[in-house]
Amino acid sequence: MAEFRATLEELGHKSVRTLLNSGNAVFSSASRSPAKLAADIAAAVQGRFGVVTPVIVKSAAEFAAIVDNNPIVPPESENSQFLVAFEMDRTKLQELGNLQSLLSSLLGASAA
Repeated sequence: MAEFRATLEELGHKSVRTLLNSGNAVFSSASRSPAKLAADIAAAVQGRFGVVTPVIVKSAAEFAAIVDNNPIVPPESENSQFLVAFEMDRTKLQELGNLQSLLSSLLGASAA
């Protein structure tokens, strides 16, 4: 992740932090265009590592809203196991609607 962090810093991003080998990073940037940031990072990753991968950029405010509006609040002991998935195309998120019934049944089973 040190090379990924260096790549982001070379793009001009500040306070870059990465999480293990997850491909996730937190940074500050003068740019306010998530689409441009994502495109620039994807191009840099492809150029430096030879990997073509989708890149999704969320602002701090967007992350705060995700946390604040999360209908599932895991116990603090399970926070490290909690997963949030992102998709660039919002319409594809509708395909995850099938998981809602599974989630409801699991939550209902745990409440019993």
